[in-house]
Amino acid sequence: MMLFGFDLLYILFNLLLILVTLFILLCVFLHQTTKPHPVVTRSDAEKYFKTMNGKEPFPSLNEKCSINLSVVVPAYDEEKRLPPMLDECLEFLENRKQKNKTFLYEVIVVSDGSRDKTVDVAETYSKKYGSEIVRVLDLQPNRGKGGAVRLGMQSARGAVILFADADGATKFSDLSKLEDSLKQTLKADYVTSPEEVAEKDAIVCGSRAHLEDDAVATRSFFRTILMYGFHMLVWVLTVKGIRDTQCGFKLLTRSAASTCFRSLHVERWAFDVELLYIAQKLRIPISEIAVNWTEIEGSKVVPVWSWLQMGRDLVLIWLRYQIGAWKLKAD
Repeated sequence: MMLFGFDLLYILFNLLLILVTLFILLCVFLHQTTKPHPVVTRSDAEKYFKTMNGKEPFPSLNEKCSINLSVVVPAYDEEKRLPPMLDECLEFLENRKQKNKTFLYEVIVVSDGSRDKTVDVAETYSKKYGSEIVRVLDLQPNRGKGGAVRLGMQSARGAVILFADADGATKFSDLSKLEDSLKQTLKADYVTSPEEVAEKDAIVCGSRAHLEDDAVATRSFFRTILMYGFHMLVWVLTVKGIRDTQCGFKLLTRSAASTCFRSLHVERWAFDVELLYIAQKLRIPISEIAVNWTEIEGSKVVPVWSWLQMGRDLVLIWLRYQIGAWKLKAD
């Protein structure tokens, strides 16, 4: 029995040694093959938007703000879901503009390599409202949601920038809730003091966490386990104190957007987590506000597989920052 126990310990020790060796080799590989800062590419065609008279270059996030609000809408094959979302968004913002003539806004639809008529649909709104209000950024090839949001942010003119999913799952009028939270955090209003707010750092996240109990009741046991596992990984490895990192309805000041997106590496579904991880590392204030949210058919997220991919990305985000393979571009 003692001999058997010794053999078992010997086997376990060697297995542990192999795992540690493999982990060290993985860390060395990641450190040697990973660029410390993101490399963002943009073709010449992607630097321009269409106007009634031809085309004009997009502005840069590095420039000073020239309007109050920019809304960035990443869209991949969204010809059917995009119109209701834009109708709701533009109706809300136009009503606000009618009440306050000094309020200036824009909506930037970022078609992320769409294969359907997403660009055509977006351009009909640009023709209707004018390119000063609705602009279309046509990315080719597909970058991923994070990549699309980043390039939309980098093309924005607003003192604050909202990114909102093209499916319209979040009630757009809940923007007011995010704005109230931002105002409380900064003690300033981006409508009356856009330059002041633009230079401060803050992020407000729309949240579906209050709907979690109802969602669990309709999910399968396996999907529920995956969901809780993902949330646990987020909390343990990256973002603390934010219950819903994945809601596609986030409001950032211009400065916060510039600071965070210049360091963002992840361009797929887990980009929200890295975005908030960067913000917390740089001590940018983050608040979380409950929003009205409705499931809309046509989601591009593949159940189970997408959760597993995001879980893998979470581990790699944590590991790359821990070993110094990824670095932050802080001011």
